[in-house]
Amino acid sequence: MNTKGIKIKVVLVEPLYDGNVGSVARSMKNFGYDDLALVNPCRLKEQSRAMAMHALDVLENASIHSTILDAAGDSNLIIAATGNPGKRIEKHIRMPSYTPVEIKHMLEDETGLISILFGREDKGLFNSELELCDIIMSIPTGHEYPSMNISHACTVVLYELSNIKPGSIELAERFDLDLMYDHFHELMEEIEYPEYKLDKTMLMVRRILGRSRLTAREVQTMRGLMRRIQYRIRHS
Repeated sequence: MNTKGIKIKVVLVEPLYDGNVGSVARSMKNFGYDDLALVNPCRLKEQSRAMAMHALDVLENASIHSTILDAAGDSNLIIAATGNPGKRIEKHIRMPSYTPVEIKHMLEDETGLISILFGREDKGLFNSELELCDIIMSIPTGHEYPSMNISHACTVVLYELSNIKPGSIELAERFDLDLMYDHFHELMEEIEYPEYKLDKTMLMVRRILGRSRLTAREVQTMRGLMRRIQYRIRHS
């Protein structure tokens, strides 16, 4: 059921229980996905193999990483799955949260590698880790007990995304996006943007442009515009 346009990598950040890792591998196999990345995982013992069942190939081929950027740095888009977006994201990280269905519609007609981050079973993803992501995703649940098991959450997400309409609109590479953000930072320093606002504003810029899912041509257009602004500043 994996789509031609969008490729999905599941990234588990510091999972605590090897059984959950095995269950995630099984869910991935159910929906035709096999790209699993683990960031500083717990030791994978027999329980992970037992829970993986016939998805041992997904489990055994999982890549191991020491940082999120190492695991997801090759992605065109990085999505954070969180069970509790709440005020913390809206106030400090300045991004809205989308449901898996909404993200499915966003990604239709596009092509690229999408990394979906799932956080620790007890603490989820830290703010500093959410800041690395382009989009926040949250599964609507009941208010009395909104927290889902990581493998259950992964199953819901992969089910919703498993039949995305194949597309041909190529998303910009992460390398080019990072160059654009660095260029934007350089421009803000050049216009003497208040230093105490710089980091928060840059984060807002990343969130806005990240949600826009820019193509390579759009990134080059943005950089061309910034170069023109810099030229005007330097020759005024």
